Amino acid sequence: MSSSAQTNLDTSFENLRIRRVAGLIGGEVQDIKLSASLDDAAIDTLHRALVKYKVLFFRDQSHLDDAAHQAFGARFGDTVAHPTVPSPEGTKLFELDASKGGGRADSWHTDITFLDAFPKISILRGVKIPAYGGDTVWANTVAAYERLPADLKRLADSLWAVHTNDYDYGAERTAGTDSRSAEARLAHHQNVFVSTVYEAEHPVVHVHPVSGEKALLLGHFIKNIVGLSSSESARIFEILQNRVIRLENTVRWQWRKDDVVIWDNRATQHYAINDYGTQERLVRRVTVAGERAVSIDGRHSRTLRRPEQQPQAQSQAKSQQAVREPIASAA
Repeated sequence: MSSSAQTNLDTSFENLRIRRVAGLIGGEVQDIKLSASLDDAAIDTLHRALVKYKVLFFRDQSHLDDAAHQAFGARFGDTVAHPTVPSPEGTKLFELDASKGGGRADSWHTDITFLDAFPKISILRGVKIPAYGGDTVWANTVAAYERLPADLKRLADSLWAVHTNDYDYGAERTAGTDSRSAEARLAHHQNVFVSTVYEAEHPVVHVHPVSGEKALLLGHFIKNIVGLSSSESARIFEILQNRVIRLENTVRWQWRKDDVVIWDNRATQHYAINDYGTQERLVRRVTVAGERAVSIDGRHSRTLRRPEQQPQAQSQAKSQQAVREPIASAA
């Protein structure tokens, strides 16, 4: 084995062989068959590797069907369905099917941050993959925070933001697609994704519950920064978000059918590149429940709006919150 190959291979996690994919994020785990039957030690090792690498990639997992995929995901904690998008019948899976208008997640985000306790882990499986295009990019939000200048860190440490699923979907999300596809995407967003509106308030910097690392908590679900106008929120959001998505913080994965990708949703953002035209692209995700984010001073995220809240509780939450207007330039 060449010295470069040895340098590229991490064997520090017991029986796992992990090929480093990028400098600051991402590892491909080789020679493993993902299954709910893996023993506790193997699951623990995978979780420790995930906390380090933020994203783990697995090729050739053709043995996984929907049931096996969900059973494997349940080894990492309670699995949950998407709060607004219906799952395929009999499952808790979140399905992204480009042919149905809702499958092109082409904007930087952390999954479901419009809930106070957003998911900790996402496990995505490639079911139908286009012949070209359709890669996904992940960004390391821990590294982004660590590389902030001291003054920007102090500012970010003090900020809280409102996240909502009723964000500005924006004309740019449908640019470059035919009118029928654009209409289908907008209809799916309006009629399904925001069929019920959620809002949560999170610290812009939160502490990872396992590693203790500090990470930026941003992405396209942000509606505004607490206490600031929409224009002020947009400017600060852009400064910090641009730090997250710097190329050196990212890893890009070229999908193959039957690939599985696991990411730490508490330490990443991701973006599905919409460059495959009308080709089929179908991926399914198992989502593992998380806990409320914690700020550097120990305060927890809180719910501002969700359907089971009583109107009085919603009114009280709103009265405690500064005026919130949508950010026009959300990523």
